[in-house]
Amino acid sequence: MEQRVTEDSLRLEKEVRSIIREVRCRGDEALVHYTQLFDRVSIPIRQLRVETKEVREAYQKTPQDFLKTLERAAQRIRRFHRLRIKRSITQLEKGIRLGQMIRPLERVGVYVPGGKASYPSTVLMAAIPAKVAGVREILMTTPPHKDGISPAVLVAADLAGVDHIYRVGGAQAIAALAHGTASIPRVDKIVGPGNRYVATAKRLVYGTVDVDMVAGPSEILIISDGKTSPSFVAADLISQAEHDEMALAILITTSETFGREVRRELERQLFLLKRGKIARTSLRRRGAILVVKDLSQAMDLANRIAPEHLEICVLKPLALLKGIRHAGAVFLGPHTPEAIGDYLAGPNHILPTAGTARFSSPLDVEDFMKRINLISFTKDALRRFEKDLKRFAEWEGLEGHYQSVQKRLEKA
Repeated sequence: MEQRVTEDSLRLEKEVRSIIREVRCRGDEALVHYTQLFDRVSIPIRQLRVETKEVREAYQKTPQDFLKTLERAAQRIRRFHRLRIKRSITQLEKGIRLGQMIRPLERVGVYVPGGKASYPSTVLMAAIPAKVAGVREILMTTPPHKDGISPAVLVAADLAGVDHIYRVGGAQAIAALAHGTASIPRVDKIVGPGNRYVATAKRLVYGTVDVDMVAGPSEILIISDGKTSPSFVAADLISQAEHDEMALAILITTSETFGREVRRELERQLFLLKRGKIARTSLRRRGAILVVKDLSQAMDLANRIAPEHLEICVLKPLALLKGIRHAGAVFLGPHTPEAIGDYLAGPNHILPTAGTARFSSPLDVEDFMKRINLISFTKDALRRFEKDLKRFAEWEGLEGHYQSVQKRLEKA
């Protein structure tokens, strides 16, 4: 099995490298070609970019009640991320000024999936923190459909402050954002989730541009002491399993009886679900109900898995908070389903997956900022460090370093 996975990964990478190379060489022509090939949509080069008129029309096509929901979500996400803005700092000593300037990135590309569903929430989560950070220009790419881009996605882009939208998806969109074409300018950073092709492309262009993360399938891990309604837990497992067939949904419980109740509840709820086939496949392939002796063992397992979403469905959830070391986002208590975080709680739903929560964090305002160090010394201040500088330079065999100091301290 491991060999098969490796072979599939190598084949995928080879294909994505070819797509990136074609986009670099042929630009917009390659984008049109791959859009026809993969999305079965024929788009002239001049129509790759969505016109402002189409965005205005999208407001009329979006139901008014959902429009109000999008506005409310945008407001809450914007408010949370404004709390995360860091300011430039300055440290003063006698004759010395040290500090850091915080500057936003110039241009960012937001990738919004459009395969199995429409995701206006992802637009808000990816673009709003970039806007709050002060990014000068935000571009968005999303796969086209024969009946056009979802009006709600276009409205969300406008509410989030996206400047330009392009009808292009997949690895070819990532290549265009990374290298630029006649229609799509090159960006400094690419953010947003996508399928295996998108994730592989992001990994391959990293270094040419920055990327937020190489995301894998969605994940949820629920810890339960058996005191929560099994229908709640089953529904939350399904909420992630319905994303795609490779999603990960795990329950860890201290009660075998409760685990069996959840399993029965899963069958009842799957029967009624529109995306029940996808969720059922996901649960069969990558779902699990694990019974442990106590909550301490449950926490150890959760930290080893380092899930994207961690739900603590126990009687006293705050008591377990201190033991959480690795998770993308934590949902505390029986009335905090993962879905509230997906849509409008405020914190970002673009989270580390595949165990990368061990060393990485949710998308944030800081991801759209860079730090520039500031250093200023007077002549007298430089003289105070002359001997230390000389010792460093001599030890490392870089006498030119010390010479650059010495020339400044010579008497005129």
